[in-house]
Parts: sequence; structure tokens; C-alpha cells
Amino acid sequence: MKFVVRPAAAADLRRAYLWYEAEREGLGEDLLREVRQTIDRVATTPEAYAVISRDTRRCLVHRFPYGIFFRVVDEVVVIVACYHLSRRPASWKRRR
Repeated sequence: MKFVVRPAAAADLRRAYLWYEAEREGLGEDLLREVRQTIDRVATTPEAYAVISRDTRRCLVHRFPYGIFFRVVDEVVVIVACYHLSRRPASWKRRR
């Protein structure tokens, strides 16, 4: 299935990448690799993930405390957030 990453989700990922790279060189690359694998899983079987709010689903990223939040719209997976799981959930819920 095709997927689209919304600008806010790309910004989430960019911030996380920079933070992890500042912690240890190469750790940001590890995050990106895990996120890519997560998105591949989502694109293959989006309906396998539970709806957590209205029409939004979440898939957890291995090794990192992040979730990929997405919706399926007309056969396209729309990634709306790449969010640290300890952050307030209300902020990603406003995204479209």
C-alpha cells in the first residue's frame, strides 16, 4: 500500500533524529532505520494495528519509545505523527 508522511510527522522524526544523534553518533540513523521498518510493516498490513482514537491507528517502533500514528484514507496510509510515547497524546490528536 502507498504511504504519505505529513509534514508534521516528518518534523517529529527530524527532531527525534537530531536528539538521538546528539546523544550518540549513529543512534539517530538507528532510529531512522527502525522507523523505516515500522512504516514498511504499516504499509503492508495497516489494518493489523488497533484504532486508538477515532480513525487513527498506532504501530510501535522497535528499540525506541516512539509510535507511528496513521490513518488509512482511500487506500493510502497517511502518517500523521511519529511521537514519543511519554508525550501528551492530545497534541497529535489535533493533526489531520
